[in-house]
Amino acid sequence: MAAFSETTRKYFNSNNRIRELQAHSAKVHSVAWNSDGKRLASGSYDKTVNVFVLDRERMSKDLTFRGHGDSVDQLCWHPKNPDQLVTASGDKTVRIWDARTNKAVATVNTKGENINICWSPDGTTIAVGNKEDLITFIDVRSHRSKAEEQFKFEINEISWNNDGDLFFLTSGQGNIHIMSYPELKMQHVLHGHPANCICIEFDPMGKYFATGSADALCSLWDVGELVCVRTFARLEWPVRTLSFSHDGKMLASASEDLVIDISDVETGKQRSQNNN
Repeated sequence: MAAFSETTRKYFNSNNRIRELQAHSAKVHSVAWNSDGKRLASGSYDKTVNVFVLDRERMSKDLTFRGHGDSVDQLCWHPKNPDQLVTASGDKTVRIWDARTNKAVATVNTKGENINICWSPDGTTIAVGNKEDLITFIDVRSHRSKAEEQFKFEINEISWNNDGDLFFLTSGQGNIHIMSYPELKMQHVLHGHPANCICIEFDPMGKYFATGSADALCSLWDVGELVCVRTFARLEWPVRTLSFSHDGKMLASASEDLVIDISDVETGKQRSQNNN
């Protein structure tokens, strides 16, 4: 996952003017936009979650969620509800928050220190992974575990596909493991990278998914054929985080040297590169 070295986040408005936000008192581990694109959340080593509101060209801090007893390592918004957010923490809990009430809707105790989390496309299930490579599937309505899967290899990031019938995991062996869902039966193992496969992201159109690796490569995969169609090799350090644009036409990738590369998905050409 990405851990940014600055606590002040920079972003560009429509006039390409740089604005800065004082986000946290320690490293930011995760950022995510909500489903309607009006809120941005950030989770930090300082144990808090901040929610920012985008109003026209101005972004301002709206809420700060407190309650976790350890670092907030990853977060994600509900795929359809723009007010609900879930966080994973090293304090062995998962917390669901409501941006309308400024408090946790639920706290779910887990078996280990949590490092990755994702929400199913239909919003009914949350999957959380811990440092011991145990994946727990939580029913959103009951806030209880409904399935667990222990792995014998390093799991870095997890994600459902857009249809919700397959579950993807990236591994320390450089592979992408694909399981059926909800059966959790292994279907495919893709040999994606010669080094640790760190992150995975699906494009909004459901045509591609991308993976980032310690080999400094970002790979683009065809969802239907499960073949690598393109690689992006402009970064020089491990690729820690990925994000597709809302229309799936651009892919942003970021590495440990604070460089963000933005590429055209179909051609592979560089759109821009910024030093974070």
